[in-house]
Amino acid sequence: MQVFHTKSKIIITCNKRLSPYLHQEVSDLGYTIVRSFSTGVELEGTVTDCIPLNLNLRCASQILYSIKSFTADNPARLYKELMEIAWEELIDFSGYFSVTSNVDNETITTPLFANVKVKDAIVDRIKEKKGLRPNSGAEQNKAVIHLYWKDDFAEVFIDTSGETLAKHGYRKIPGKAPMLEALAAGTIMATGWDRKSPFINPMCGSGTLAIEAALLATNKSPGLFRMNYGFMHIIGYDEQVFFTERRKLKDQATKTLDFKIVASDISEDAIAVSENNAKTAGVDHLIDFQLCDFAETEVPEEKGVVFFNPEYGERLGVHSKLELTYKRIGDFMKTNCKGYKGYIFTGNPDLAKKIGLKASKRMEFYNGKLDCRLLEYELYEGTRRTQEREL
Repeated sequence: MQVFHTKSKIIITCNKRLSPYLHQEVSDLGYTIVRSFSTGVELEGTVTDCIPLNLNLRCASQILYSIKSFTADNPARLYKELMEIAWEELIDFSGYFSVTSNVDNETITTPLFANVKVKDAIVDRIKEKKGLRPNSGAEQNKAVIHLYWKDDFAEVFIDTSGETLAKHGYRKIPGKAPMLEALAAGTIMATGWDRKSPFINPMCGSGTLAIEAALLATNKSPGLFRMNYGFMHIIGYDEQVFFTERRKLKDQATKTLDFKIVASDISEDAIAVSENNAKTAGVDHLIDFQLCDFAETEVPEEKGVVFFNPEYGERLGVHSKLELTYKRIGDFMKTNCKGYKGYIFTGNPDLAKKIGLKASKRMEFYNGKLDCRLLEYELYEGTRRTQEREL
């Protein structure tokens, strides 16, 4: 089974509401998208095509290469269909694999049962053909097989990513309530920031937004932080293809910027964590870290983007302390960031009303399961009357 040279359906998944930004990334890489949906995009290609996708994409979670689709109304039929796949040509009998699944079938009460059926079929087939069986388990650091099974439709994939792409690999110390790297990249892309002007991130926390901004501005891909993917553990893998692609990524990345990226926080621990994460990402020299209250953040005269990701608090019974913080954020943007575009990412609409400015745009995202908005503010230069207050 020559999956590295045979075209098939490729599904690239992402967190809900990141699909438009994933679509943009995939298109920019020169791939033709067959369809987009709420949690990903579909295209056609080989497992070799999946290699640059894995190394370049910032908003993606998994890149799945379809092996076979079929009808299965119960576990016995599922097992029978899976046994017909030449697994011995995909997974080495001395290797290791894991199984993941997305299952919605009335005969299955737990996805773990479906996973076991897939594992059994793979092991039984390889043992039948090779006389030995590979090891299997929960770790997703070797070959990974993914099952999609809804009603009587089933499709089995090679997960060419293995461990999720949504974590970009540089954040060794997460900090308090961190924003997932893929989400951070997607929200920055949503601002339309030109990557040539200042990016200001007060209340930076673990520094994810500032670091992702620096990576975007220097064209430094997340694949440079990772040396293990699911495709590497499939029979037929040519490591030269991977290293050639990785060399391209290194060559295209720039090392300097002629504008400022600023990250500030009142917490010494947060700044220390941010600096460590930025160092791991190789962008610490590109970010001006400031230990201060957000209202004292030094804002360059050159106009750009100011981006806040403050605490959300509770949806009901908002704390008066956070109400005051959101009001101060609005005052800071209005007074100190004239001519900038302001953004606040929040999961609390009641607190958002305390900002005191009228949002020109509200973009929908999820942070985990929390329904969030990225609010955009045009921070006009001029008198107070140019600022539209929200009633």
